Amino acid sequence: MREKNDFLIHVKRSDFDVALLCIELKNNQSVTFDHKYFLTLSTFSIMAQKEIKTSIEISAPPEVVWNVLTKFSEYENWNPFLKSVEGDFVVGEKVKINAGGMKFNPKVLVYDRNKEIRWIGNLLFKGLFDGEHSFLIIDNGDGTSTFKQEEKFSGILVGLFEKRLDSETKSGFEEMNKKLKELSEE
Repeated sequence: MREKNDFLIHVKRSDFDVALLCIELKNNQSVTFDHKYFLTLSTFSIMAQKEIKTSIEISAPPEVVWNVLTKFSEYENWNPFLKSVEGDFVVGEKVKINAGGMKFNPKVLVYDRNKEIRWIGNLLFKGLFDGEHSFLIIDNGDGTSTFKQEEKFSGILVGLFEKRLDSETKSGFEEMNKKLKELSEE
């Protein structure tokens, strides 16, 4: 058994001599894989990837959209997807994100005023379930903007969460986009 940060990973053998991989999370939840499934994950799904892309047209210039998007202290009042965002957005530094109860500390990759925010984070450790999230504001040249919210997921657990990503995560992006549009157009 090996302890790393807030989770435990161990391999145990059952009465039938079947190896099990167990990942026990801090809140006493656990994920267990039998040897066949784990071999499948480790040999075929290490490169598993999933991408979610959403966009919305906003009748406001990029500066207005940016001001709403980056007023992180207001997220708890309007943002249905990201409940809180804390920290200084400096490239290479980590920030604190609470997305519907899932808390993580991604590293800022891009912070380009009025244009783009991008970060990368992971679940427990790199390669298990990683996500590169981006907000992109495109100036349409006519006083309007296109807002894109996207995420590229990779890691051995992506396949297990695919249905949830397609439903809950994507709808969370779309709900946030709609609220951002509403506030930017006021």
